[in-house]
Amino acid sequence: MTQNSNGREFALLGVLALLWGGSYPLISVAVETIPPLTLIALRVSVAALFLTAMVHLHGERLPRDSMSWRRLLIQAFFNSIGAWTVLAWGQQYVESGLAGVLNSTSPIFVVLVTLGHWSGMRSAALRCAGAGAGLVGVVLIVGPDVLNGLGRDVLAQGAVILGAMLYAGAALYGRQLSHLSARVTAAGTMIWASVWLIPAAVIVDRPWTLNPSAESLGAAVALALFSTAFAMTIYFRLIRTLGPAGVASQSYLRAGIGVVLGVVLLGETIEPTVWGGIATALAGVVLINLASRTRR
Repeated sequence: MTQNSNGREFALLGVLALLWGGSYPLISVAVETIPPLTLIALRVSVAALFLTAMVHLHGERLPRDSMSWRRLLIQAFFNSIGAWTVLAWGQQYVESGLAGVLNSTSPIFVVLVTLGHWSGMRSAALRCAGAGAGLVGVVLIVGPDVLNGLGRDVLAQGAVILGAMLYAGAALYGRQLSHLSARVTAAGTMIWASVWLIPAAVIVDRPWTLNPSAESLGAAVALALFSTAFAMTIYFRLIRTLGPAGVASQSYLRAGIGVVLGVVLLGETIEPTVWGGIATALAGVVLINLASRTRR
């Protein structure tokens, strides 16, 4: 990629982190009157409808071969059906700060899986250093005290880590769909997620008995359009341009973005340690992405 295209892709990485980081306050508003499983089903179904419309408006079409749909199902399991289900369960029992740290470990799993595929020792060292620095940065941002809770709810914490592993699997498997556009891939995965999650929500939550507030419904729609439809389109593009480790590195940016939004929008003040954590997380992201451009 040229320098200009590099800058564009890194800007999109920041936008992706912003869209996914911004999902947390939207989820908090939505779940006040909408159960988690129904919220996830609503999120993916609205996103699927929107993305399918965008596919047709741009003159594209969904795949017609069974191989592509099988691959889309696997991808949907990694990045939504499986990951969101285990995370929703685990985060009920794990403190939010610790859950954020554990959920940010997906770049580490990508680095470990791809250990034997790098172009040389320098590239391997850069990615390992980047993965470690990013995680340290997240811990500093959230607060080192959150680590005191490690080991208390082993099963729930394991579920959160499993969610991070599934996210890593999504970044790695995404290249199997390189024959489809990012928009088509996003639409296909959300269609599969809807097929599985809507019946589950109907059985478990009986959504026709719910009385969601206008605020919760608005947050759910925003979550579906911005943090899902737009975010997934960017995500599948970046898998091709920055690679699995590069796109996974956005998980280190989400905590920092939340802090910066608090400062800009709410006038909050933060400790120097947190600023140091943001700088360390950014350094980790830079090292991971620099490694993908390092040659022997």
